[in-house]
Amino acid sequence: MATCPECDAEIEVDEFDVDKGDLISCPECGSNLEVTTTSPVELEAVDEDDDDDDDDDDDIDDLDDAEEEDVDE
Repeated sequence: MATCPECDAEIEVDEFDVDKGDLISCPECGSNLEVTTTSPVELEAVDEDDDDDDDDDDDIDDLDDAEEEDVDE
């Protein structure tokens, strides 16, 4: 058994059926959860924002900065 960190629902999860890093969904609230430990099973809410999107935005900003430097020269 594990507890959903979002809604405190008891989730039936067998420690032998999951590995650290596995993703599961809370049947009560639908939150995406990551297994952080397996003995005992502990869950952590997965951030809904995709980290890859943030990295892509940074790359675009870097390109904009580079283009501005070229224009300034």
